[in-house]
Amino acid sequence: MSTRDSIIAVFQKVAADQGRTLAPLTDTLPLVDSGLDSLSFAIVVACLEDNLGVDPFSTPEWTDFPVTLGDFVELYDRAVA
Repeated sequence: MSTRDSIIAVFQKVAADQGRTLAPLTDTLPLVDSGLDSLSFAIVVACLEDNLGVDPFSTPEWTDFPVTLGDFVELYDRAVA
């Protein structure tokens, strides 16, 4: 499964578990418009650390929070590589 597929699957699972409705997940989707709240994002990051073995937010290379879903995927792609 690709990093993107893993991220999408986790977004969908967390949204379902939290009773949230996701917007269509496209690269240009602003994360603030995704349908997830801050707690949901914290859960997403924790799940992705379990699934992918990385937390790109704990590395010195991380400087800005990703704005779009595409930015989020790119951040994880770089961390996994």
